[in-house]
Amino acid sequence: MSSSETEPEPSAGPADDLPVTVAPQLRALRRRASLTLEAAARSAGLSPAHLSRLETGQRQPSLPMLLALARIYGTTVSDLLGETVTDREAVVRAADMEPTRAGGWTYWQAGAPGRGMQSLRVRIPHGSQGDIVRVHPGEEWLYVLTGRLRLRLGDTAHILAPGDSAHFDSLTPHRLAAADKDGVEVLFVHTLLQSPTATLCLGPITGDTP
Repeated sequence: MSSSETEPEPSAGPADDLPVTVAPQLRALRRRASLTLEAAARSAGLSPAHLSRLETGQRQPSLPMLLALARIYGTTVSDLLGETVTDREAVVRAADMEPTRAGGWTYWQAGAPGRGMQSLRVRIPHGSQGDIVRVHPGEEWLYVLTGRLRLRLGDTAHILAPGDSAHFDSLTPHRLAAADKDGVEVLFVHTLLQSPTATLCLGPITGDTP
């Protein structure tokens, strides 16, 4: 569920779907990583203009974009969302899981923030981002909760029903989509590896911070 350079720019979403801190946080973390707007945008597969609109709150980042930017900036999605880590609780209560909508998907943080491994519960509507090919370092594990998931790994297509799961290397080109009109809900675990192998799919990151 992280994006690669093939991801198209999505249309703008409601400004209140994400915390108001997310736009300035995106810019602050990019500068902390000593990346120019152009270098960060190229690594995330975006245009500099589109990344600029994300940083000024004019556009809404999708979940794959957040995952990609977190990897590029050497941080986590929780950090991008401006969530503060107080005491690294091992248990996350259902009542504390606030839904976030981005790029047509709805997701809930299913794990504690500030970790190297991201745990999410994701709702994917039918027809949303199904044409996006994703390639990135790390591993992914998916478990279908409700509905049916259409998963394409390389040249092979799979239909996963409730109770089915998949565990794969994220450098394998993959696509995720709901197989039925009612959508699909999955449990998703992703390792945000801070690895030099990121250059295999992102390209080198160079440049000075403006």
